[in-house]
Amino acid sequence: MQQRLTLSTALLLTLPPVLWAGNAVIGRAVAPLVPPLALNCLRWALAFLILLPFAWQLLRADSPLWGRFGRFAVLGFLGVGSYNALQYLAVKTSTPVNVTLVGSSMPVFMLVLGAAFFSQRITARQVLGAVLSIAGVVVVLAHGDFEHLAQVRFVAGDLYMLVATAAWALYSWLLTRPGDPAEIRSNWARFLMAQLVPGLLWSGLFAAVESGVTTQSIQWGWPLAAALAFIATGPAIMAYRAWGLGVQRVGPNIAGFFSNLTPLFAALFSAAFLGEPPQPYHGVAFALIVGGIVVSSRR
Repeated sequence: MQQRLTLSTALLLTLPPVLWAGNAVIGRAVAPLVPPLALNCLRWALAFLILLPFAWQLLRADSPLWGRFGRFAVLGFLGVGSYNALQYLAVKTSTPVNVTLVGSSMPVFMLVLGAAFFSQRITARQVLGAVLSIAGVVVVLAHGDFEHLAQVRFVAGDLYMLVATAAWALYSWLLTRPGDPAEIRSNWARFLMAQLVPGLLWSGLFAAVESGVTTQSIQWGWPLAAALAFIATGPAIMAYRAWGLGVQRVGPNIAGFFSNLTPLFAALFSAAFLGEPPQPYHGVAFALIVGGIVVSSRR
């Protein structure tokens, strides 16, 4: 049963956007060092090794994973194999502004998919919350001057992010489906590993196809190793754990609004790396996004 949005759940759902913002910055930085689908495969391979000591029991022949492998193959395809692979493709082939703008459609996808396939009723509060949340993203993108938006140009890479956003919304709704074995569902490491086993197969397949059509090679070194260490532990393991638990508590509709904090954190990280202080419009954007969360989560 879904709960009310509490402070602890709000903090839990704020952690993934922080880590996802760092993921976008890192993904952009290492784009010249590694092909995007190979980067996704490498991050999950490292995450698999990190989780292995905590969830190795799932690989036994009598594990309940194999009886529900079809469900976890779908979750692994959407959350592990597709979402971040498409995001890395988008960051490589499009501008960060465009990617952020397309990604801000997450609450809309959550509402539409919930109404269409999961018997969820869209309320006026949720629509108003979505409008406020997206308005906050627009303020960030416009840098407080809406003439900046006239300079936005969409390219093929933006389609990758649109598909990635839809995949993540569907993944989030599927997390709420009951029926998972208690041995898996009750342990966060095993639950993530259950998705990671088939997801790693998907990401490996996609990386293999990519290697046959690209001439870019992996530039091994400490910069790439450090990037992999961060994205495998933070955006992969920690963010997925926090997001999954938050979705179980309050549902995908409310959780989806927290994803729009990502561009705000990304802007703040960029400002920090450039040595520029936060601007007043960051405060306005934060107020709008949080306002959207509060309005949508009230009963």
